[in-house]
Order: sequence, then C-alpha cells, then structure tokens
Amino acid sequence: MNTSNLKKVAPKARIAFINAITARAAEFGITAQGCTEPVISGEVLQVGNFTHPAKWAPSLQRLQQKVAELGFAQLIEQMAYTWFNRFCAIRFMELKSDDSYLEHGVRLLSHPTQPQGFEALDRAPEVIDSLLGEGVPLNKPALLELLLAGNQQEALLRELLLGQCHRLHQAMPFLFEAIDDETELLLPGGLTRTDAFWRPLVDEIPEADWQQVEVIGWLYQFYISDKKDKVIGKVVKSEDIPAATQLFTPNWIVQYLVQNSVGRYWMQTYPDSALPQSMPYYVAPGEQAPEVLAELARQTPESIAPESISVLDPACGSGHILVEAYNLLYRIYEERGYRSRDIPELILTHNLFGLDIDDRAAQLAGFALMMRARQDDRRLFGRGIQLNIHALHETRHLDIAKLWQGLNLNADWHRGEIQDLFAGEPVGLDSKDPRYALLRVLAKRFSQAKTFGSLIEVPAEQASALDELAADLSRLLADGQGRGDAMQRTAAHTLLPFIEQARLLARRYDAVIANPPYMGSKFHIPVMKDFLKANYKEYEKDLFSAFIVRNLALSKPRGQLGFMTPFVWMFISSYEPLRNYLINEKTITSLIQLEYSGFDGATVPICTFTLENAHNPNFKGGYVRQG
Repeated sequence: MNTSNLKKVAPKARIAFINAITARAAEFGITAQGCTEPVISGEVLQVGNFTHPAKWAPSLQRLQQKVAELGFAQLIEQMAYTWFNRFCAIRFMELKSDDSYLEHGVRLLSHPTQPQGFEALDRAPEVIDSLLGEGVPLNKPALLELLLAGNQQEALLRELLLGQCHRLHQAMPFLFEAIDDETELLLPGGLTRTDAFWRPLVDEIPEADWQQVEVIGWLYQFYISDKKDKVIGKVVKSEDIPAATQLFTPNWIVQYLVQNSVGRYWMQTYPDSALPQSMPYYVAPGEQAPEVLAELARQTPESIAPESISVLDPACGSGHILVEAYNLLYRIYEERGYRSRDIPELILTHNLFGLDIDDRAAQLAGFALMMRARQDDRRLFGRGIQLNIHALHETRHLDIAKLWQGLNLNADWHRGEIQDLFAGEPVGLDSKDPRYALLRVLAKRFSQAKTFGSLIEVPAEQASALDELAADLSRLLADGQGRGDAMQRTAAHTLLPFIEQARLLARRYDAVIANPPYMGSKFHIPVMKDFLKANYKEYEKDLFSAFIVRNLALSKPRGQLGFMTPFVWMFISSYEPLRNYLINEKTITSLIQLEYSGFDGATVPICTFTLENAHNPNFKGGYVRQG
C-alpha cells in the first residue's frame, strides 16, 4: 500500500468535499451568515433561486436544527467527513465484486474497462432490481424513465447511490443513513463530472491499495492531517482534540499489543495452546521463580469460554487494534472447535468493544470490523448485527426531565393522547424513580464527553441498572413490535446512545488495549486541566498518563493491558507517581522502547508495553530496547 500517495489524496479530498457540501448547503439557504426560511407552495419548496421537492421540508428543518446546535462550520465539517467515509466505504466494497460485498456485484463509482465510466449506469436495471430485492423502496418506473431519457445520468446515478446507502443502512446504520435522513440532502451535485469532488478516490488511488481494509484508517489519519498541523503546538479546543491526538498505530505494534494481552490471557489458562504459532510478536514469559508460578496458578481460571472474553479499546480511532483482536479471537474460537460460520457474529457481539470521542473514527472502526468479519461470513450483512462500537456523545443539549416524561415508563400519562415532548413543563414526574435519578447523573457525567472521552468514570455498581434501562428503551424501539408510542420512541431514540456509552464505561474487561491520546498539560484548555486535577491527581501531566490509570480501572482484576505511549514516563521526574504506581501495584509483563523516530507520524519517542492488573513483584517480564 502506497501510504505516501494516500497522504497526498486525503487532504485534497477533504477540501473538495467541504467545498462541494458548502455549495450544496447554500442551495438550501444554509450559509455562514445564517439560514434562509424556505417557502412551500404545493409540491415545491423554494429557497431563494433554488427549487426542491416539498417532501424535503422535514429533512431541511432537521438540518437547520443542526446548524443551531453545532454552528455552520461544524455542520459542514461533519457532513463532509460523513460523505467522505461513505464514498470510501462504497469504493472499498465495489472492488470486492467477486465476493459480492455489494449484492448486485456492480461498481457504482467506476467502470472495470472505462476509466471515466460508471458500470452502474450501464447495468442500471440490474442494480435497481437488486436493491428492490433487498427491501429498498425505489420507484423503478421513474428510474427507468431517467435511464431511457439519455440525458439524466447525473440524476440516475444520484438515486442509485442513495439507494445503495439505504441498503447498507440495514447492515451498517452507524455509517449509512436511513431513508429520508437529512444527510442525503447535502450529497453534492456534479456526481458524473470528470472533476467531481469525489473522483480522486478513484482516479488517484490505485485499485490495489483498496484491497486491505487498513486503507480506511490511513485515509482517515491523512484526512485530518491538515487540521492536525494547524492545532499542534497550541492550546487545543475540545472539537480539535481528535485531530491533535490521532495517530495510526503501526501494524507490528498492534500485533504485539494484542498478542501480549488477549493472547497472554488465553495462554495463561491454556499453556499448551498452539496459538503462539500464529503470534509472531508474542513475548513468552521468562523462567519464573516457584512462588511466582504458584501465584499465577492460583489466580488463573481453569477454563475460559471464548465468548466470555471481553476486549476494549477506549480510544479506538479507526479500529486497527479491534481488527487485529478479531483476527486473534477467530483463531481462539477455531482452536475450541466452533463452527466457522458462527465465529464472526460471536466475536462482533460478545468480544469486541470500542469508544472514541470522534464520530467519524467510530464510523470507520465499525466499518473496518464489518469488512473484516465479512471476509469470513458472506451472509454477515443480513444478520442484523449490532456492534459495540460507540462515539461518545454529550448531554448538554438534553432536557432530562422532559425526556423522562416522554418515556412514560411508569404509565403516568394516558396513551393515545397527543402530547408535545418539547413544550410546557413536566408534570407528575416521580423524582424518586431510580431510573430517573440515573439519567440525571448520566446527563451531568457526559456533559463534556467530547472533551474527556473515556476518562469519564461510570461506577461498575451501575452496570446492572444501565443494562435494565437499555433493555426497557430497546423494547420501546423494537422494529415492528415496539411497544412505545411516538413520544416514547422519540425519547428512547434520543437517550439510548447515552445509555450504551455508559454501559461500556461501567463494564470491566479481560483486556484493555489502547494507543491513547498524547497531549501535555500546557496544551489543555482550562476545563480539561480542572477535570484531570480533580480525577487524576498526580497523573495529569499528559492525557496518556491519565489514560493508563483509567484503563487499569476498566480492566478486571488480573486483566491484561497493552499501550503505545511516549516513553517519558520511564525517566522524567514529573511521571514518578505513575512509575511508582505501575511498579508497586501492577505488573509490567513486557516492554519495548523504540528508537528515536521509530516510525513516521510519531512526534515524540515511543514505547509500547503490556501490563497485568495485579501485583506480582517477582515476575520476570520481557524487555527490548531498539537502537
């Protein structure tokens, strides 16, 4: 894979997507100066000199609400990366036509023999029939009319592309929109032009570079590189933390981290396992003293069910670590004799968990996992799998009292009455209900989730209550059989993401693996400094040191952990509390100190190491110093 080429293409693509979506937003009266109110006359929605179907009015209203919540610049940035991610995903899948990642096996963004052509336009009837067969509600006569017109290729490609997005929503709702989602309004025009905003993804990236799913992670890192260059060396605002701290972890380090955490966890119980044959970076324990062996034997479980192994990446980025964990877990399932067709779904639903403050990163992490699992299960997209990958969301805009009233879990309101969830004062609230109290606590806890991320603590004691509340809300939303009325579903849909992220932070994991964010205290905004002093006193010198402490709290007793961090914590006096904590209360099982400039992208000297969440003072770990 030519990453230097990707490094050139992705930043240019970001600018092209932003410019195209800015122009498209203006057609709906959405500009940096504000929003122009549309005029609806019959079936026409008029905005300035532009006309649109009146049926788009609700979607436009939601876009205007997002402008009010996020601001114009943030909305455009969000829509640009969302469509960039979708185009990258479709490009990746269309080149897997032999494996039918897209059921119709037809390219949407390119042509196998015509450099500027579109196979989907040549084979439009096949694509239409395939999408209809998968439950996408297309207007086939209208689409065939566009095809026969001969001069409506732009409109036809747009409808086919949106139809494909709706189909992929069924398998990957975290990345592709539902029907009538407002993001499709901002899909720019000019799709069939030879200089279209998305064309560099096809014209400038060789097809061979799209064969590995890691291309998605590299494109993401390079997509945000311009923004990273602008914020590095400055105090970093909350919305810029992802760009300032993202670093794509080299593959050998990812393998080392996974093999010496998940792999070590398995090998402790099954020392005769053949797993090391497929773990080239596994550091086998050295010869241990008898008392160390006795202590390890006392604490090691006699057996492990593969589906019980829980692996968390609390700053998952584009999912590189989780994909490698999938690879190793697959071999563990195979070793225990599971049917190959059952393994992918088991891993995705039982074993892997990820969190990130960056929505676009969480989208791509989910996509990368689905693509990796799809290699092993051709029917994966039809299984309705719900991944345990979540972007952390903030609660500052929520009115918990009104949302609780809308949930009506205690049937305080009579069903069937028309109520306005967002008008008037809540009445008849049972403030003593523990579920309401829990929601209020979560709202306070996640008010600045985009700044603090997985450093936010959710007590393990709340895990069962969160599980029960999530089940209650899910029942209200269940497709085709949900028990909730419109108000209940609206409230449940709003609250469930916050419950899910809290559930992940309340759990404790067998393995926690991370390339945590690096950012020294001089670059922290005041609210971050205050948070770290209040919650991670003595470890607030850099985000990575707070993350080490937090990740240990997220792991089970004797849980295995893996990190890639700056190596300053091993030497500098300001990190002495962290050193003492790790040496005196935990166990370093292995450590590699990389040479200076050990890999491209790292701006500081790096080390990578693994820990056990237990203190075994005489354990002999494995240590390597490069250079």
